[in-house]
Amino acid sequence: MTAPAEDAEPGTAGPVVGTRRMVALAVEYVAIFFVVAGAFALAKVPGGPIPVLVVLAVGSVFYLRHQPDFDRRDFWRPAPLRPALPSMLALWSLAAVVGVLAIYLYSPSMLLDLPRQQTWVWLAVIVGYPVFSVYPQELVFRAFLLHRYAPLFRTPRRSAAASAAAFGFAHILFGNVLAVALTLVGGWLFARRYQRTRSLLTVCVEHAGYGLLIFTIGFGRYFYHGTR
Repeated sequence: MTAPAEDAEPGTAGPVVGTRRMVALAVEYVAIFFVVAGAFALAKVPGGPIPVLVVLAVGSVFYLRHQPDFDRRDFWRPAPLRPALPSMLALWSLAAVVGVLAIYLYSPSMLLDLPRQQTWVWLAVIVGYPVFSVYPQELVFRAFLLHRYAPLFRTPRRSAAASAAAFGFAHILFGNVLAVALTLVGGWLFARRYQRTRSLLTVCVEHAGYGLLIFTIGFGRYFYHGTR
């Protein structure tokens, strides 16, 4: 296993590849993250996205473990979490204030509706969401995507944009603009965090924080049909 240079970021171009390889990667990226994701959303597969997401996450782990230029410590890497917490908490607090205010002004009855009306569902989300949704998503949309397509997008910012676009588009399955818009922003934030920390643990903590905030304050109905 070859460890990356200390100043390297996932999504930074690796070895130069030929035109055919670049075209193949571009076609693959579009096919997996837009064509297949769009077809899945249209098909309305019973059981929701979690089973498929877990399968994709397992495939991502298998792929990455066999890449000599991927540092397996990136699957967890706890050290960057503590230094990143102040900025993460500051941004999360701002989002919480804006989110609560928006719900209160738009539809006060939605505020805290899930914990108030479906407490057991909310508790199940609190426990299960980070494990069965957040970590698999970060494996696929951050660790796999940023590593696999680094030669295609060449720079960290382009790679982060590609990650955000794929992440946002995947949420069309919930059938509303808000889910796509918020996950576009979140996708960029999580991709840049991963590029800077190389820590899926850190990104998962941040991702879970926003997700649980959404489900708690009243936006859950836009991200999970079972909360309606």
